[in-house]
Amino acid sequence: MRITAELLRHHAGDQAVYIQVTRGAPAKRDHVIPKGLQPTVFMMSNPMTTPSPEAVENGVACVTSPDFRWAKCHIKSTSLLGNVLARQVSVEAGATETILFRDGFLTEASSSNVFVVKDGVASAPPRDNLILMGITYDLVMQLAREGAVRLEMRQVPEAEVRAADEIWLSSSTKEVLAVTTLDGKPVGSGKPGPVFKRMHALYQEHKKKLRAERVATV
Repeated sequence: MRITAELLRHHAGDQAVYIQVTRGAPAKRDHVIPKGLQPTVFMMSNPMTTPSPEAVENGVACVTSPDFRWAKCHIKSTSLLGNVLARQVSVEAGATETILFRDGFLTEASSSNVFVVKDGVASAPPRDNLILMGITYDLVMQLAREGAVRLEMRQVPEAEVRAADEIWLSSSTKEVLAVTTLDGKPVGSGKPGPVFKRMHALYQEHKKKLRAERVATV
């Protein structure tokens, strides 16, 4: 926290902070992790970007793909080739994200967590080795509890995703963002739904609270 505060002292406005910790620099190249290494810490910040008003109002398009990544997706590492290739699928399709399925169930998107809504109830894949736990995933869970939005963690079949009333993406830069088109077909009504609007409002209220607390401590 001290180093992060020192970094942010040199920048104005909301910042996205990236922190990378490696095992350290070994004496020789080897797959074996030597004992007694001093970790290397790298940190940088960039102005925080958030979804445009148009994206929030209209939602975004996504495509789908089989989840061909390795089975340790819960590990936050720089080995992002699988995610990069998955994201490229949506880039080439002119879409915002690639939503992934493994063995008939939803996992996540290439760089976002995914939530689905059916009959007013939101669902998200459970915390396991097949998804990367984003901090926004946990925040959405917290805001749902506080805002009386029913949200379940469970396996979500692909068929349920394709028949969903609403689909959301979540990440630190996407915040909570509605998906209104999936593989060229409308999601629900084809517009951001009421549960998304409730969750988006809760998210914005949380941001205002954090900003007020930050100003009060300056």
